[in-house]
Amino acid sequence: MSATTPYVHSRSRFRLPPLLRLALSRLGTGILSITAVSVIVFWATLVLPGTAATAILGQSATPERLAALTEQLKLDQPPLEQFLSWIGNALTLNFGNSLANGESVVALLAPRLINTGVLLLIATVVSTVLGIVFGLLAAARRDGWFDHVSSVAALVASALPEFVVAIFVILVFSVAVFHWFPAVSVMPPGDTVLGHLDQLVLPALTLVIVVTPYVFRMMRAATIEALSSEYAELATLKGLSRGRILLRHAMPNALAPTVQVVGLNILYLAGGVVLVESVFNYQGVGLALVSAVTTRDVPVIQYVVLLLAVFYVLLNIATDLVVLALTPRRRKSV
Repeated sequence: MSATTPYVHSRSRFRLPPLLRLALSRLGTGILSITAVSVIVFWATLVLPGTAATAILGQSATPERLAALTEQLKLDQPPLEQFLSWIGNALTLNFGNSLANGESVVALLAPRLINTGVLLLIATVVSTVLGIVFGLLAAARRDGWFDHVSSVAALVASALPEFVVAIFVILVFSVAVFHWFPAVSVMPPGDTVLGHLDQLVLPALTLVIVVTPYVFRMMRAATIEALSSEYAELATLKGLSRGRILLRHAMPNALAPTVQVVGLNILYLAGGVVLVESVFNYQGVGLALVSAVTTRDVPVIQYVVLLLAVFYVLLNIATDLVVLALTPRRRKSV
């Protein structure tokens, strides 16, 4: 009696690439986060003290005028009806009109988005380049004078609040020592900073001073750890130069944790830019948000906060993908 071997049907299971799986997973979580933020922001604006009608007409307005403007602005509708109307319009990218001047929210904030975007882009690029370069140099000259000086300077800069750095920058480059740049922005509303580049320097310099130390410290620590690893010691035994070991072996391994810090810095800048724009009167989204809260301009508040939430989600996804691309061994666990 001959034994028969059972036929086993085998097929390879289809799996998405790790980067795509991570992106889809983060995107699903991000959509839920944005939905939760939209609900919280809408209901939070309803409990703000005062109303847009009161902010527009002033405290001395008559009850009749307040009632008429409240009805005109549709502020007398039930909260649930207002929310459903707002969320339905937001899904079609219609965020309504400003309660303060009646202009479309998207058109009103378009130049301010450009101004803030340019400011964040310059601050991010400059701080990242400076942090990586100085972090590499400090790690290569560990315990030397450059390492000690740069580490102390980074510690001091990271301990200073944004407004202190902004005032210091104004004193040095605009008022007391040099008179190179304007202390505050005098851009007319609706203009972009692309035509007033001199008014971009001090706000960008302030943000660079604030966030560069974090990139520097992470790059220095990660590079020192990479230089003390076994593969770096093996490369030294093979006779490779110190510079080649630093650039070809240590730096690629130190970039992954540094990229995570850069992503966190951008998120920090997106929130901290409100204070810097207020100090310099910089015509960006942060200053618009402060003005909208003052005037109870609810559509502008909702649009800006929702836009920031979307930015946070997309940036987190991009950061995770870059880190995964820089560390191939992590793809197996995704």
